[in-house]
Amino acid sequence: MTNIEILDGRRDAGDGYKVDVSRGGHDGRVSSEWFSRPDDEKYLSLSELFASVKGRAERSRTRTVESAAIRVEASRDNAERLALVLPDAAGPVAPTHWSFGQLAGLVGAPAAYLRQLPAPLAGINLQYGLTSHRAEQVKTLETEDGRTELRAVTGPDYGRIYDHELVAAVQRIAGNGTGDTRWKVPGVLDWSTGVYNPNVDITKDTTTLYASDRDVFLFLVDDLNPIEAGRLPDGSPDLYFRGFYCWNSEVGAKTLGIASFYLRAVCQNRNLWGVEDFQEISIRHSKYAASRFAHEAAPALNRFADSSPAPFIEGIRAARERIVARTDEDRTDFLRKRGFGKAETAKIVETVLAEEGKKPESVFDFVQGITALARDKTQQDARLDLEGRAKKLLERAA
Repeated sequence: MTNIEILDGRRDAGDGYKVDVSRGGHDGRVSSEWFSRPDDEKYLSLSELFASVKGRAERSRTRTVESAAIRVEASRDNAERLALVLPDAAGPVAPTHWSFGQLAGLVGAPAAYLRQLPAPLAGINLQYGLTSHRAEQVKTLETEDGRTELRAVTGPDYGRIYDHELVAAVQRIAGNGTGDTRWKVPGVLDWSTGVYNPNVDITKDTTTLYASDRDVFLFLVDDLNPIEAGRLPDGSPDLYFRGFYCWNSEVGAKTLGIASFYLRAVCQNRNLWGVEDFQEISIRHSKYAASRFAHEAAPALNRFADSSPAPFIEGIRAARERIVARTDEDRTDFLRKRGFGKAETAKIVETVLAEEGKKPESVFDFVQGITALARDKTQQDARLDLEGRAKKLLERAA
């Protein structure tokens, strides 16, 4: 491992650096995406990803039609296939699994039940629902890909943000996402040594750039420029780097969102370790979604990319210096006043003692103990609640 040099709170990563992942929170969102994606949904660069989703958008069209004017056709040769004939369309369109579910939901029909019926019978039920649909209009997204696919059916006020718009916004700060700017696909933590190596080849096994016919998901980090924010008990630097992930679905499968944070490492399974200062914004695809993306989400991404780590470092320093407990009674009072039960209080104190070699005294000590307790929670709501309480403590100290 090479020596690393301090520069304005940042360090040159060299060949890697030692990290302490027992501190901070854990985030499995990226790992879940990594685990569930087949190879054809994984991309090795932002330019490759953009070309795919942009090309798809260019082969697509959207329009608003009267629901009663949609005609459902069932194939005599294929009892499982339904097609839709839309007004002024050149030919029938084939609903995807996703859009069929959307259409069924809009007309109040149970999609799972309809899929079990022979196509002619399912078609009769769906046709009845369309002709009696009280909202009267639907918005469609149709894509040419050898045949015309109906990729989405939504209400007429659905505010579509195309996947390529989000990818383009990320490209403006991250270039190709491969190290041509400071933002890149993350490296890997070596659990045997505790060293995080930011210099890892981007392959289908390591990439964090994903897209399917329903969504996009991107995760990038600034791990070649780690930030020192205090010292560990052994005197070595406590190193972090910045990261963000973002997601969108142009077919209505999920909101658009961006999450930014500091973290200490990413492991081979793409779990995030030592997460601090997690912040998230999300935008529903309502009527004015495109305007909100242009005026809120994209600028927020730019601000985070250009931001100084000084406020984060100062917050950590203030939390380390603010002593709030010197006795066991102080520790119990501090935690019980913040809603922690007797068992949780004991667990937090024990965790800090085991990891830090001393009982908690500063706000930072308690924050680390609470986030460690959160990591052990199997229920997401309980984990998020604890992480939120830890974050509030840190913010108040700063």
